[in-house]
Amino acid sequence: RVQLMESGGGSAQAGGSLRLTCTTPGLTFDRMAWFRQAPGKEREGVAAILPGVGNAYYSDSVKGRFTISIDNAKNTVYLEMSSLKPEDTSMYFCAAAAASHPGGLGQSSLWPEMYNYWGQGTQVTVSS
Repeated sequence: RVQLMESGGGSAQAGGSLRLTCTTPGLTFDRMAWFRQAPGKEREGVAAILPGVGNAYYSDSVKGRFTISIDNAKNTVYLEMSSLKPEDTSMYFCAAAAASHPGGLGQSSLWPEMYNYWGQGTQVTVSS
């Protein structure tokens, strides 16, 4: 069973920063991504990255404020979040797409159905 493990969530004030970390089991994935889901809302993709080349894609809601990156040597994906807003409050999930399911980057890389493996989530709360 493939397990992804998120960490780094917590509380921040509006305008502040947090960094989320996702550790993976060292397998080769086609894409990695971060999603978020607030109570009563659908899961929303915020950023995706191709592990092999580092190219990234962002949702409009976080573009310019969040940065996804990967350290292949450490099997770790990061989400650097800055200029946080109260509307960023959510449970954040790490996701991975199997190498057998290539899909590249673009709007579809932020669709939950494009990912095979998920972490348990880490809560981010931003106060005004």
